[in-house]
Amino acid sequence: MTAYDEPTIIDLFDLHGQRKYLNTQEARRFLAAANKAATPERLFCLVLFYTGARISEVLELNPRRLDVSDRRIIFRTLKRRKLSYRAVPVPTRLIRELNALARPLGQDDRLFPFCRQTGWRIIKNIMERARIDGPQATPRGLRHQFGIHAIEVQVPESLLQRWMGHARARTTRVYTVFGGGEERRLAKRMWQESYRNLS
Repeated sequence: MTAYDEPTIIDLFDLHGQRKYLNTQEARRFLAAANKAATPERLFCLVLFYTGARISEVLELNPRRLDVSDRRIIFRTLKRRKLSYRAVPVPTRLIRELNALARPLGQDDRLFPFCRQTGWRIIKNIMERARIDGPQATPRGLRHQFGIHAIEVQVPESLLQRWMGHARARTTRVYTVFGGGEERRLAKRMWQESYRNLS
């Protein structure tokens, strides 16, 4: 492994040291705000939140990509040179609502028939309603939050790599470098040990 292969926590922060992912409280606020939006926008936000997909991947979804029986969404991975698909499990309620949205559509019609700029604007509006500001208040911030949360709840790295559509394991590994809640728990234990040793 070369120095270039080594993932760093800096990848999750911008040039000014601000994080590029939603923390747990922000994720909850985003979800609450998204659930108050009108149906197409709400489902668009929820797909991004629950799958960690790229905005372009969500915008090209059509009814064929809903695997209702297995409660999964099939995404076309757009970042690889060859065409590839991946299946990401989602909550039962979300797949049912997406299926209801898809019923009147043709099999090749897009579920979310708006452009990328409109998609960005929807996310920014929900972030504002959730009182989230900064580099994390973006679709990419939702993707990073998905990766971090998956590692915190011990989703295997190989499975997360597949869900996120990463071509290389080292891309996924950046989320394993981030400690999140586990890191804080270890630090707390260290502080308690230090306190006992000092008393």
